[in-house]
Formats: sequence, C-alpha cells, structure tokens
Amino acid sequence: MHNDYVGLVDYKSLEANILSSIRLGKPLTGKGGALTLLIKKLLEASLEGEMAYHLSSDSRENNRRNGKSSKTFRTSSGSFDLVTPRDRTGSFDLQIVKKL
Repeated sequence: MHNDYVGLVDYKSLEANILSSIRLGKPLTGKGGALTLLIKKLLEASLEGEMAYHLSSDSRENNRRNGKSSKTFRTSSGSFDLVTPRDRTGSFDLQIVKKL
C-alpha cells in the first residue's frame, strides 16, 4: 500500500497547498512562497532524523530530547522560522543546517 506520509511530512496536503498558492499567484520562495512550507517541512524532518541518529549513537545514558527552538532561517530568496530539536546535554550539532 502506498503511503503519502513520510516521516513528519504529509505530502498530499503540501502538494494541495503548493498548487493552490501557485494558482493564487504567490511567489515560489520567500515569505509566504508556495515552496517555502515544503522546504521548511523537509528541513525540520531532516533535523529530527539527525537528532534521532545523534541520540542513538550518544554514549551518555541520560541524554535525550529536550524540547525545540525556533530559529529564523535566512536564504537568498527570503526567510522563515525553522523549528530545531534540542538535546539535554547540548551536544547535538546541526549538520544539514549549520549553526543558525
């Protein structure tokens, strides 16, 4: 059976939102851009994967997830808020998105 959910991303809903935004004449990128939400969701899902890997390979027994932070992610075509995971020991170092 085909699943339209991969990780934290509902691709069917994103596709509908992107097509609707394009029909309304919104730009593709930047604040309110049609693809901005897709980029945001993909980055956040990737960061969650990084955190899961970090915690699975961390030798410290007490390290675990410790909430999330919101950071402004700036690109050449605009900016948006990106939710990034945190760990208890503060040893998680973002890889896909370097220090914000």
